[in-house]
Amino acid sequence: MKDRFGKDWSKTRGSWFWKRPHLNRRVFFRHAASALGGYYLMPSRPMEGIAQAAASPIGKAKFCVFVLMTGAPSHVDSFDLKTGPWLPATFDPTTYDGVIWPRGLFPRIGENFDNVSLVRSIKPWAAVHSLSQTWLQIGRNPTSQLAKIAPHIGSVVSLEMSSRPGNKTLPGFIALNSGGGPGQGYLAPDHAPFFIGSAGGGLPNTTFSGGQAVFERRFPLVADLDDELRGGTLGAASLENELVNSNARKLMYNADITKAFTADTVDRVKYGNSTFGNACVTARNLIRADMGTRFIQINVGSWDLHSNIYQTGMNPSNVNSLGRQFDSGLGTLIEDLRKENLLDQTLIVAMGEFGRTIGALNTNGGRDHFLQQSALFAGAGIRGRRAIGATDDRGAVTADPGWSRNRDIRAEDIEATIYSAMGIDWTTIRRDDPFGRGFEYVPQSGVADEYAPIHELWG
Repeated sequence: MKDRFGKDWSKTRGSWFWKRPHLNRRVFFRHAASALGGYYLMPSRPMEGIAQAAASPIGKAKFCVFVLMTGAPSHVDSFDLKTGPWLPATFDPTTYDGVIWPRGLFPRIGENFDNVSLVRSIKPWAAVHSLSQTWLQIGRNPTSQLAKIAPHIGSVVSLEMSSRPGNKTLPGFIALNSGGGPGQGYLAPDHAPFFIGSAGGGLPNTTFSGGQAVFERRFPLVADLDDELRGGTLGAASLENELVNSNARKLMYNADITKAFTADTVDRVKYGNSTFGNACVTARNLIRADMGTRFIQINVGSWDLHSNIYQTGMNPSNVNSLGRQFDSGLGTLIEDLRKENLLDQTLIVAMGEFGRTIGALNTNGGRDHFLQQSALFAGAGIRGRRAIGATDDRGAVTADPGWSRNRDIRAEDIEATIYSAMGIDWTTIRRDDPFGRGFEYVPQSGVADEYAPIHELWG
């Protein structure tokens, strides 16, 4: 029962499902997933920190919503707007306290700009979609040796937050509108992302085809059978099944679970009536419910607009364009969390894997891959209505880094910022990795200028 790293997961409660990683959610709910109950089961975490005296996490956030804008949005048409003869008048460039913003494309976010801060001095490592997307999600070079076991940032958040008090009915890491991606790496399966392909329609497979009455009658019979088998040769297996089934039982016919994963008609319309909007409704509901989920990733794309960029994806005149759907969903999420006094507990990060070519459009009316980008941050007590860093007048290179390291911001710095906001020591080194080399939450070995959080977001 050992995995390829020699780890014996059979000694970990609820591991049954994860020995079969390709099972779908129907099997997950039929047999129950350990990811939903393993929060109590993680053993003590051996770890040490480097530069402990210098590591002072902000610790403002209880939740993180990470919006991955797959396909790479044009930075000069969004979070680092540059004006020129190519830009349609419908973008309505508007300045908020010296920060220029495409109000025509993102009006709802503009209405909530008091809670938004932009980071404009980001330099991606590569202009290759899959490579850069993975780099952003695991916070390190995907081609490095340790990347083979590296967990998603959300899995580290799940691990670290699992020891804190609170309801843990749901997994610590839920990925919405995603069919896959980086997983928990070498960490226990309890901290794997729980992927949901299309959010807003309710959590699938949490009911029984025979109805609730029949289910309620049969479930105790299963428990009785487990009791009888426990003393025999099937004892360990039956005990394990009982554990995972009891965890799944918490999800079945659970009104709170159903409510969290359902977007009603009113919310669907308010959030833009799109798959991204529905995912934002679900994110709000998960934060509101506070049932254990601490890291929520939402994928939205594709922003890979090599042609007709102003006619399709980034068209301010079309409320159904990708840009307007993004604005309706994220802007309304920020607004609702603020109204419910949940925004100060929630860090929101929205960004793609790299940026887009600058100046006039290409011959196809689009923009190609480019090694400069920007990101949006909101919530968690950050100072709004401002930008960290600046590019030159074309958006080609960083002219002013705008933060303590006085250099381009990298994916690893974004990772450190998320950890710091969640109260996690980003300098942590775990000593339980299968290679025995020590796993750094944020890689620092061999780095001349250490990666660090962008604490300037908080002033």
